[in-house]
Amino acid sequence: MHRAVPGFVVQFGDPRTRDLSKRELWGRGAGAGSGKAIGAAEMSKKRPNRQGAVGVAHLGNPAGADSQIYITLAPRRDLDGQYAVFGQVISGSDVVESLEVGDVITRAYVKP
Repeated sequence: MHRAVPGFVVQFGDPRTRDLSKRELWGRGAGAGSGKAIGAAEMSKKRPNRQGAVGVAHLGNPAGADSQIYITLAPRRDLDGQYAVFGQVISGSDVVESLEVGDVITRAYVKP
């Protein structure tokens, strides 16, 4: 986990977080992903950034989104239309809210 901002988001997915010596680079710049952009990202008003929304982070271009994922800790309507939301936390929100920078996420489940 490379970003935790109370009342805003937690963010993870930068492969460099496995290396503590690169901590100052976590979540920043072109090297902060897998190098395999997802391409076109779908942003829909049907999937707003309400509390617990799970979305794909990017560096300013949604088509360049890669391996970084965020979870909102509060409703963030200001993010709507800028990021592709693909899920919603349905249980374990207390765990999400307690995450801190440096924590390791060992398991998460996605239900269709």
